[in-house]
Amino acid sequence: MRVFVSVVDLGSQSAAADHLQLSRPVVSRYLAELEDWVGARLMHRTTRKLSLTAAGQETLPRCRQMLELSEDLQAAVSTPADAPRGELRISVSTSFGQAQLMDAVADYVKRYPLVNVDLQMLDRTVNLVDERIDLAIRTSNDLDPNLIARRLTVCRSVICASPHYLRDHPAPQRVQDLSQHNCLTHSYFGKSLWHFEQDGEQVSVPVHGNISANEALSLQRAALAGVGIAMLPTYLAAEPLRNGDLVRLLPQARPRDLNLHAVYASRKHMPATLRSMLDFLAERFTVPPSWDSGLP
Repeated sequence: MRVFVSVVDLGSQSAAADHLQLSRPVVSRYLAELEDWVGARLMHRTTRKLSLTAAGQETLPRCRQMLELSEDLQAAVSTPADAPRGELRISVSTSFGQAQLMDAVADYVKRYPLVNVDLQMLDRTVNLVDERIDLAIRTSNDLDPNLIARRLTVCRSVICASPHYLRDHPAPQRVQDLSQHNCLTHSYFGKSLWHFEQDGEQVSVPVHGNISANEALSLQRAALAGVGIAMLPTYLAAEPLRNGDLVRLLPQARPRDLNLHAVYASRKHMPATLRSMLDFLAERFTVPPSWDSGLP
């Protein structure tokens, strides 16, 4: 109802989206849901202007009254100290979800037992609006500008292989030597070209191998099995490197860093539960991240 009133008062969905700090898809979805609930079309939409239907003219003043009532109710019973409650739908990649986020969510619900978390581990970019996702954890330096993002930490990567692989293959001494090895590659990130920073310069090396996968956990398992050399995020590689199951290679060459973000659709009227989860994750995933501590 607040979206509907704002669209009418401001004259367009774009203006309402900016005013309410929502994305355009969210505004469109809320209007459609209100029309479904009322059971009638409320607005005529054209490229030039918006105009109210007869049903919209009947609905508008009642929406204004209900918004005023809701604000009065919130003011009357507001208890800021209330514990977060309700459901949160969170999307995350399989590898980061299993390696790091699952433990974080477990600690969160211990602190806030009235919250239910629906964790969606998906190795694709989800549409937050269409799939009703409250929060997405994304590792990227190139985010959708229509979404709100909060940087949590940095995601570093390392080049590594198992001792078993290195017994049968001489360790690469230069990044260019990787072209002569069986490299385990990610289907979407650097499948045929790995990027490094070395001595202040950007270096790209063509790579190939007989295994690729669309998520990093599978590449970690293949590396541990001695199949080849992998570029793994440190949140997956740190523990095997510390216990000797993997060996770090080419430490002088640094793979490209990526930022880990919490992404959501709107900053306005953010539910207390979502805000508490954001603050919790920002506190937990620090810069530098804890899993990098003591990295060989």
